[in-house]
Amino acid sequence: MNASPDDQRRLLEVAALDARIRSAAAAARSPEQAARISELMQARTELNQDLVRARGTVDDVRAEQRRLDDDLKVVEARIARDTARLADSANAKEAQNLEHELAALARRKSDLEDADLEAMERAEAAEEIVAGLEARLREVNEEGVSLSAAAKAAVSAAQADEAAATRDREAVASTVASDLLGLYDKLAQRSAGAALLTRQTCGGCHMVLAGSDLSALRAAAPESVVTCPECGCILVRTEESGL
Repeated sequence: MNASPDDQRRLLEVAALDARIRSAAAAARSPEQAARISELMQARTELNQDLVRARGTVDDVRAEQRRLDDDLKVVEARIARDTARLADSANAKEAQNLEHELAALARRKSDLEDADLEAMERAEAAEEIVAGLEARLREVNEEGVSLSAAAKAAVSAAQADEAAATRDREAVASTVASDLLGLYDKLAQRSAGAALLTRQTCGGCHMVLAGSDLSALRAAAPESVVTCPECGCILVRTEESGL
């Protein structure tokens, strides 16, 4: 195929615009924030699960505290009752039994108070864990909101860039001979489509051409459409090609 050198050079503009369109489309499909947003979503799920468990622990320990407090009130009431009975008792055996019971109640009260204190410490520790998880969850949510807004703006910008590049591509392509453009479109499905030959190197695959291939290119007329023997894209020759 033959085509004017100007038409061939315009293919470089088409190729550059095609690359820009592909890049913009990729950015719109997957903005740079997407990976981090995915990580944050996973972190949020895990934090919510941890928070449910931590709050359950707090509820369980607080319930244990209430039970201990109730038991302590019962013991204190019995101590008060037995103390009053002991003060009024004139029976030595009854007084001795009341003293034994009061001693047992005193030990029981001490055990309950120790258990209540230990439960209180566990509850405070569990509440600190809940507070830490809630703070971390707020941070994750705030970062997620910020990144989602940034991603939305990035997608919008990429879509606008893709649309602008598509319009520019149509304008430039309309100035290229249809048969040459058709060949480019076919080759672009598996290569850069068209690339500049610079210092004996293909701009599409970045391979330095062999001596025999360079000899064939030197012999080709400027109007001849030549392709890279390595990647198959159209090679656009200029004074910088090193031929």
